[in-house]
Amino acid sequence: MKSTIENLGPTRVRLAIEVPWGDLDHAFGVVYKELGQQVRVPGFRPGKVPNRILDQRIGRPVVLEQVVQHAVPEIYGEVVRENQVRVLSQPDVEVTRIDDGDTLAFTAEVDVAPVLELPELDSLAVTVDDVEVTDDEVDSQVDVMRERFAVLTGVDRAAADGDFVSIDLEAKLDGEVLEDGTTSGMSYEVGTGTLMEGLDEAVRGLSADESATFSTALLSGENAGREAEVTVTVRSVKAKDLPELDDDFASTASEFDTLAELRDDVRARLGRVKVMQQGSQARDKLVEHLLEVTEVPVPENLVERELQWRTQAMERELQQAGMDWDSYFEMSGVDGREAYDADMRGNVENAVRTQFVLDAIADAREVTVDNDDLSAQIMAQAQRNRMSPEQYAQQLQQGNGIADFVADVRRTKALAQLLEQTTITDASGNEVDLEALRPRTEGAEGSADADAAADDAGDDAEEKPAKKAAAKKAPAKKAPAKKAAGAEASDDADSDAEEKPAKKAAAKKAPAKKAPAKKAAPKASDDEA
Repeated sequence: MKSTIENLGPTRVRLAIEVPWGDLDHAFGVVYKELGQQVRVPGFRPGKVPNRILDQRIGRPVVLEQVVQHAVPEIYGEVVRENQVRVLSQPDVEVTRIDDGDTLAFTAEVDVAPVLELPELDSLAVTVDDVEVTDDEVDSQVDVMRERFAVLTGVDRAAADGDFVSIDLEAKLDGEVLEDGTTSGMSYEVGTGTLMEGLDEAVRGLSADESATFSTALLSGENAGREAEVTVTVRSVKAKDLPELDDDFASTASEFDTLAELRDDVRARLGRVKVMQQGSQARDKLVEHLLEVTEVPVPENLVERELQWRTQAMERELQQAGMDWDSYFEMSGVDGREAYDADMRGNVENAVRTQFVLDAIADAREVTVDNDDLSAQIMAQAQRNRMSPEQYAQQLQQGNGIADFVADVRRTKALAQLLEQTTITDASGNEVDLEALRPRTEGAEGSADADAAADDAGDDAEEKPAKKAAAKKAPAKKAPAKKAAGAEASDDADSDAEEKPAKKAAAKKAPAKKAPAKKAAPKASDDEA
């Protein structure tokens, strides 16, 4: 078998392959066996019809066509493996010659990963922001804790921003009450704007048992886009009574005896959060630098396929949320489809370039992936997707995603190793020690996303004093089982970052109505490109 490779561009090649007739014996054997079971010839049992009889009954051209269909994929795959061609798509195959009894020749054009010229990797340096915790940031965190200990007290006055009201809602369209368009006893904080457009304006100034009617656009269901008349009735008004910020509050809300000690602890925790954020920033800036100094051509076909896949996925999300594109653009602040498509294309192209660069670095440094790497990443991704590691692994297998997952783990590991060797300084010129983000073992544990660590620390900064206070002051009893430390924070961060835009928009603006139960869609990886 002879094969040549012609470069059609930095990301596309043409393979020209000639196959001696003798190399097709296996394909002929398979085809004749299948035809022999299908064709009935008088005087011969099924499967025992001679090949020359099958040629006569079916026609030699038909036999040759099936032999080609069977042989070409196997031969193409063999040539790709032998020449270590890193293909990115299905090939465009053209049979150029069939000399019966002599030669089969065909060409295959296919997108391939580009060969990159990497910059010097042994002296990389990035600069990140200084770690500075302001008094306002400490105040904000303490206020969050203070809110948790607030007491709601009934008041005999009109509702105002910050009050909690119990309300009944009834939505009508053309004078008819919508199906699932009523609700009673809903608790709502006035001024948050989280339920539906126009509700806050209607509720402000209403006292208990008073009602108001307003118009709002339906953003879900079969009547999405139409104006509905919504009547809101206030059943009760409660004011939020916050505890005084003093030593008594600190003792109640935390393990500390004084407010000063509590504030010092919050400041220290916020500092650790910002150190973690430095790691995330260092990682992002390192990738940005690599993309700036490396010429990375992108296969247009690959980008188009990914854009098509993402657009179809988004359309499914919008349909499930009962929305259309215009509604989504209005609520998300996107300036129309053209701006959306341009932003999406930029994201896809950047993701593809990043993959190519990290693959090239992994190749240059001979980064390998072992079972420990895979296990660590499966556990991390399972936690992010709120499923067991076994379920996540099964999902990968069912979706034929193992190869992509392994490739992604390899890229992540290569980036983590490169970040370890990068000089990181803050804006003041001080060297940053990111030991908390470095690998704890040789496996992929250390390649975990810095964002997850920062989110974990942020959750710790906000919630740990209250949790410790609960442990300190609660009577002794067996505690219920709960997720491992860090799981909650990581889950919350990922849920916010990865929640589908259509769902978020619908949840924010849709009129109050009972939502049908719905399965969670598995996350689509950005790195599939």
